[in-house]
Amino acid sequence: MRAVLIILGIVLAAAGGVIAYRAAFLSSPAAVIVTANGSVHEVQNIWRIVGGLLLLIVGLLIAFFAARRRT
Repeated sequence: MRAVLIILGIVLAAAGGVIAYRAAFLSSPAAVIVTANGSVHEVQNIWRIVGGLLLLIVGLLIAFFAARRRT
């Protein structure tokens, strides 16, 4: 059971990291904001980045607590 939880945590953390990285750096912007003075700002999909980071943290915690030796 411990090994399954460790592997599951690592897989979740890896998937979350990939999702967050792709949303932050590789995917096209979710919105483009044009200001009054003519400058253009690209806005990434914040919810996808946050979701990926949450998966990363949850996977990390699952793997860490499953791998910890109980005394």
